[in-house]
Amino acid sequence: MTTTPKLIVFACVHNAGRSQMAAAWFNALVNPSQARAISAGTEPGSRVHPEVREVMLQVGIDLSGSTPQKLTDTLAADAYMLITMGCGEPCPAIPGIRRDDWPLEDPKGKPLERVRVIRDEVKARVEALIAAEGWS
Repeated sequence: MTTTPKLIVFACVHNAGRSQMAAAWFNALVNPSQARAISAGTEPGSRVHPEVREVMLQVGIDLSGSTPQKLTDTLAADAYMLITMGCGEPCPAIPGIRRDDWPLEDPKGKPLERVRVIRDEVKARVEALIAAEGWS
């Protein structure tokens, strides 16, 4: 019996930093037969922040082809879990879905040293989620 991988949605307001990093880490680290991730935003920006692209490339994850997308009901319809990125009031709410909030600092415009710290915090949270759910 094959099961469909669980869909995890990482969301923030602009979908240009934290949620992009989280989805990329998740998909790089998870057993793809168990789960997969997408990222989206309530008010998506025009591009992934350059500093985010740069620090992710430093760990071998290329986000140059990633584009922020709008979080819609259709996009989240099949989601198992929604994880918001500490966006406060503008965070999306999807009824009936399991959710968590990770209060992470916005990397936009920060020096690369700080963005690396945020990147590593995102990775640690993703690793903990994958381990807790048994998706490694």
